[in-house]
Amino acid sequence: MQRSYDAVVVGAGPNGLAAAVALARAGRSVKVLEGAATVGGGSRTMELTQPGFRHDVCSAVHPLGLGSPFFRQLPLEEHGLRWVHPVTPFAHPISPREAVLVHRSVETTAEELGGADGEEYRDRIAPLVEAWDKIEPSILSPLLRIPRHPVAMARFGWVGILSATTLIKSFRHEPAKALFAGTSAHSFLPLSKRFTAAYGLLYPITAHRWGWPFAAGGSQAIVDALASYLLSLGGEIETGVWVESLAKLPPNRSIFLDVTPDIFLRLAGDTLSDSYRRRLGRFRRGPGAFKIDYALSSPVPWANHRLLDAGTIHIGSSQSIIEAEARIWKGKEPDRPFILAAQPSVFDPGRAPDGRHTLWVYAHVPRGTTVDFRPKIEQEIENLAPGFSETIIERCVSTPGDLELYNPNLAGGDITGGAHTLKQVLFRPIPSRNPYGTPLDNVFLCSSSTPPGAGVHGMCGYWAARSALRSVLA
Repeated sequence: MQRSYDAVVVGAGPNGLAAAVALARAGRSVKVLEGAATVGGGSRTMELTQPGFRHDVCSAVHPLGLGSPFFRQLPLEEHGLRWVHPVTPFAHPISPREAVLVHRSVETTAEELGGADGEEYRDRIAPLVEAWDKIEPSILSPLLRIPRHPVAMARFGWVGILSATTLIKSFRHEPAKALFAGTSAHSFLPLSKRFTAAYGLLYPITAHRWGWPFAAGGSQAIVDALASYLLSLGGEIETGVWVESLAKLPPNRSIFLDVTPDIFLRLAGDTLSDSYRRRLGRFRRGPGAFKIDYALSSPVPWANHRLLDAGTIHIGSSQSIIEAEARIWKGKEPDRPFILAAQPSVFDPGRAPDGRHTLWVYAHVPRGTTVDFRPKIEQEIENLAPGFSETIIERCVSTPGDLELYNPNLAGGDITGGAHTLKQVLFRPIPSRNPYGTPLDNVFLCSSSTPPGAGVHGMCGYWAARSALRSVLA
């Protein structure tokens, strides 16, 4: 006879494992099923180019991993997780010789911007960093809840509800404008849309409060630590099992799905009503990503050597980022895509053989595009780092289609679990009193298509588990 479980979790990404850990900590029996050969989802690390070069397949930098209220409750360090902090969290080059660096210190960053823009930065960011421990729990939970600290949350929200273009216009010079264009673009939305300013604020704040660290050895270390802790609690994990139907799962009291709405509809089959299927079918996916992993013979030869202090680098002028994000939202090819780069091996030498390096790069592109963005990406890097092309030993290109083949949740290259419009942040995936529940009483969604959305923080899984523990698993 098959063993019966209190919970079966489908998908061993950060959210699926977080849900499993939260349930196991509450004394419930849990089994996790993962289709791939290893746990990981959006946090795998693999030798994509040559032996000894460890590349993060999806996520690489984790301000919300270190900042996750749930992860901070767990003894993940005892299970192998160690955080590596770059000298500077992130930087934004303005030209080959000029760049603005966002430091751990608000004051140092304000001094870097200088003048009126430095004062504006200090006045906007410093109070939010100081109050972040009161704001963070509301940001990383369903927003349709009464905040525990409404005054602090309102201080963030009254600016965050604005469009990023409005926030950008409050600064006079390009370094500050580019800085906030880059951070706001993490929304994958046109920067003229309301609520994009919240992303513009969020990422500098996390840089000052938590830093933008790498997981030592690669992002795989995060999910490996979660999996190890789950096993220590008596949970079970089985890999290499692709779930095709909810009806074929082991006997259980509850089911948790670390999948996007379209996959849930396939798994549930005809058990869902037509009206619910239509409602969930209106969930909007976000734009795509075009990713390149590089094995390099040396660090990136940035013309501005200060960029070697930064773990993450945003590439693009404020205007080009605004234009690019607007175009990809409409499915149009941008002239200059917004590019994000991370250089983990500069700070975590174990990522590459001695003297060698890795570079992680992706661009925001139209979802599902088949256009080859490699020439544009490499030209942008070459402009800032003359001789970059000569350092390339090998590259691994992942188109939006490749990302979807790697993980069906990444349909069309959408790495965010669905668009983060204001409506889909407030009502994710659909308007509901319980965003994790479904019409099937014992089935819960726990992916980044639920609040609080994208990021390696595990909070979607944590809140889904809490929902079940108050109902079917009480």
